[in-house]
Amino acid sequence: MLPQALDSGRRIGRHIMTLFLFTKSDVLTTLLPVTLFALANAPHPHPHPHATRILEIIIWIWIHLLKFDISNQIQDPEEDKRNKPDRPLPSGRITAQNAADVRWLLVPVCLMFSAMYGGQTLASSACFEALSIWYNEFGGHKFALSKNILTAVGYTCLEAGATIVAGSSPCLDSISARAVAFSCAVFATTLHAQDFKDEEGDRFIGRRTLVTLFPTFARISMLIGVPLWSFFLSRLWNVDSICSIAFIAYGTVVGGRFVVYRTASADKQSCKLYSVSDLKELEVSPC
Repeated sequence: MLPQALDSGRRIGRHIMTLFLFTKSDVLTTLLPVTLFALANAPHPHPHPHATRILEIIIWIWIHLLKFDISNQIQDPEEDKRNKPDRPLPSGRITAQNAADVRWLLVPVCLMFSAMYGGQTLASSACFEALSIWYNEFGGHKFALSKNILTAVGYTCLEAGATIVAGSSPCLDSISARAVAFSCAVFATTLHAQDFKDEEGDRFIGRRTLVTLFPTFARISMLIGVPLWSFFLSRLWNVDSICSIAFIAYGTVVGGRFVVYRTASADKQSCKLYSVSDLKELEVSPC
């Protein structure tokens, strides 16, 4: 009995690790920022009543991320063999067919879980799935403009749904809705920061991104865009002078890194710093 139980436990642990590896690269760039965004912007009548929902927020975001990441990674496993061989498909932890089965099984799971929190959360989940199909199955990720727009709107769907899960109301209030709208604009205009680290792989498979098409412009746009958004959002949310200076200075450093440091390893580090910058931008909101 005990050996069988231990063996079953190891297999279950392996399956859990396989699912985690699909989303591993998005923990710092998506799961953590969206969770904190939701906690900071959720409508609530009393101080921090939504803190008890942290686990629910993480689960809601993660299962949507898992569904999207599986859909994305089964499209072209050869790319991951070159760039990210530790992912579940190129490492042989799961077959493409089994991964596809999990991906489609998660669709009703996400919708039913979202319906528990009201119509807007359900709509966010359904919209995220539609965008995922457009991005992955219909090749929206292959073109620079559609890739940025679809990613930005998809990210916005996650933020909107997670904010409602975090709050005490089934709807976004005006301040939360405005924060979500501006976050969409920030991502749509700066999200190519995440493409620099994958430039070699994107060129290898012929993916057309802003970074592969206009590499110099893409880097200069980061130098201008990140500090500009930092300044604008500081003014929008009436941040005090000291915090504004620190906020804008950090954005300038992040944007400048993309121009000064251009190796693959440097781009990975710049992307991580960009994620922190984005998180701070999106969390600058009135108290």
